[in-house]
Amino acid sequence: MAQRVQLRKRKSYNTTSNRRRVVKTPGGKLVYHHLKKLGSAPKCGDCGLALAGVPALRPREYATVSKRRKTVQRAYGGSRCGDCVRDRIVRSFLLEEAKIVKKVIKQQQKTSAARK
Repeated sequence: MAQRVQLRKRKSYNTTSNRRRVVKTPGGKLVYHHLKKLGSAPKCGDCGLALAGVPALRPREYATVSKRRKTVQRAYGGSRCGDCVRDRIVRSFLLEEAKIVKKVIKQQQKTSAARK
């Protein structure tokens, strides 16, 4: 036999902000527990994947959480994932190497022109 459950808030519509679960109390009554909305995990700014090591909370809950739980101990900590950071480091290293190679080639051409 189905038992009626009384709403505990004024809002009666089935919206995302009004999700509820039926719970049986120790006294045997059925009551609604209103559920909070789920938080989405912060995403990497480059690839869009969820960041590992950072909890998925509602935006206002991040204000109450300590800084060490919002970031990871790395360059671009709570902003970029580890793979994207590695790609950035490798790319900048290769660019610097290319500049050095260009400079060396220019120097060699200068010395060869001076010999002739």
